[in-house]
Amino acid sequence: MGFFKDLAAVFNKREMTFIDSFKESENIYSFLFEKDPDLHWEPGQYGLISITHKPIKNATKPFSLASAPAENVVRITTRIGDQPSEFKQALLELKPGMKIKMSGAIGSFSLKNNNPTLLIAGGIGITPFRSMLKQHAASGNGENKQIHLLYTDSKKSYLFKDELDALADRSVADVTYLDSRENLEKEIESFIARYKDNGTFFVAGPKSLVASVSAFLQGKKISKQKLKKDAFRGY
Repeated sequence: MGFFKDLAAVFNKREMTFIDSFKESENIYSFLFEKDPDLHWEPGQYGLISITHKPIKNATKPFSLASAPAENVVRITTRIGDQPSEFKQALLELKPGMKIKMSGAIGSFSLKNNNPTLLIAGGIGITPFRSMLKQHAASGNGENKQIHLLYTDSKKSYLFKDELDALADRSVADVTYLDSRENLEKEIESFIARYKDNGTFFVAGPKSLVASVSAFLQGKKISKQKLKKDAFRGY
């Protein structure tokens, strides 16, 4: 059923009105769009965003929805360097009231059970986890679920840190900030020691990090059924 639901969502393109954009950090930007009342998504899913205000090559790209459904806004957050791609340059040129199109949301990267859960984020891979945790806070279910977030960034420029700290203060999740692979593996091993038999694992971030962390987890006898992955590809 999930495959056919996603397939239907891909063909359901909707216009979205641009509200505003702002710089999160040195090279990270968030873009906000109006949310139609009939637009629904599972926290952690992604949309296929299409540029429509100018002709460009490869005008459609996938973006995790960084906002929770309860926030009543569609938010995408992405890294944009000094020499942005044609697509990201078009995002930067958006003005309030302009339109884009989005298909979706789609994907199975979402929380489905109440098992103890380890979220492993690398860099910009924090975006789907922000959606998950904000929705948990809004639904009031945070205290009924053991959620642990490991956020690793070698530059220590942790995106959404103030929000994540506030969520941790409300016991929505335990949040640990890391800047080395060695410490990340120690924290993963600690979680496995406590919850191996019934833990669920999510990893999101650059393709190389997702691949290496997934291999590490499988080396610790974590089955593929307990592991969900979301690899971010730069463009």
